[in-house]
Amino acid sequence: MNSILKSCTALTLCFAVAGQASAAMMTEIGQGEGQVDIVAWPGYIERGETDKAFDWVTKFEEATSCKVNVKTANTSDEMVALMNEGGFDLVTASGDASLRLIAGKRVQEVNVDLVASWNTVDERLQNAPWHTVDGKHYGVPYMWGPNVLMYNTNAFKEAPTSWNVVFEEMDLPDGKPNKGRVQAYDGPIHIADAANYLMFHKPELGIKNPYELNEDQYKVALDLLRGQRTLVSRYWHDAFIQMDDFKNEGVVASGSWPFQVNILKSEGQPIASTIPQEGATGWADTTMMHADAAHPNCAYMWMEHTLSSNLQSDLSVWFGAVPSVPAACTDGRGMQNAEGCTANGLDDFEKIKFWTTPVSKCESQGECVPYYRWVSDYIGVIGGR
Repeated sequence: MNSILKSCTALTLCFAVAGQASAAMMTEIGQGEGQVDIVAWPGYIERGETDKAFDWVTKFEEATSCKVNVKTANTSDEMVALMNEGGFDLVTASGDASLRLIAGKRVQEVNVDLVASWNTVDERLQNAPWHTVDGKHYGVPYMWGPNVLMYNTNAFKEAPTSWNVVFEEMDLPDGKPNKGRVQAYDGPIHIADAANYLMFHKPELGIKNPYELNEDQYKVALDLLRGQRTLVSRYWHDAFIQMDDFKNEGVVASGSWPFQVNILKSEGQPIASTIPQEGATGWADTTMMHADAAHPNCAYMWMEHTLSSNLQSDLSVWFGAVPSVPAACTDGRGMQNAEGCTANGLDDFEKIKFWTTPVSKCESQGECVPYYRWVSDYIGVIGGR
């Protein structure tokens, strides 16, 4: 059973093996166990080591005696693999991982009555389909935002208006080719970025949802990505390596996260970001609890802590994301303000195509290419096949 779950990439397969028993939902929080082990995206859980101004761990540890241990993961597939291996209490899962974790019974139902600040969560997120199944909640919303187009302002005097600068061979505004100067994300979910681009430029394909592609639509998306392969200098998955590439390796444009943009700008680098005319994919991340969490009491304490306004506010500034607690934008308890939340995409919720796991039975057209195919075929694209 465990070997199947470890390699589980398609929801159809996950459901087929999901007979493993999971922990019963907790009904009360007891004494903390002394630690909590978390799998998280880079930059999501800070204790002041990167920048002393950003620390939402130290006071939690002092108040609860729960030491926070963090393992960073750079892709959703890596998060799923780590949770399948076990040894962690929580994960900050994006929508392309959360449903797989639920289907594979790697996470347990969360008793939101034990999360005192639950009612402060954005109502658009409280019952979001990427963490709510059959009316049961499998996590606590954390942060959300768009995948932005990051660019070098020396190469682009004005913001690029299209994702074509990373998909189509061309000379950039600085007069130099884009070949070897752009990057693409090292994860199968990047196929959705190609599909999103095609939705705008080839409406005749009939794509309604970039995560729901029939065989013909999927083939065109893969062909676009094969062409992109001749342009990219690196398929990035490590945020810090991507930042180094923009600083030292001549990379001038790539899909990215606001996290990298903010750090590079704070260092005085000639960096900016935009959401082009085609729109963008994005992520809405959820703190989810492992089915076999060894430290469930500390885990519940941490989930409540993640909804505190000052954490939500400061993390929003640090990562360039939108808080799951809207009050964090305006109540003044942290660094964020209304203008900052607007800049991070607060008003773009309906425009963002949030990451989700592709399945074979899809709403927009019945039969779609499932995620396990995305995984194997994207490996092939990167490998030149």
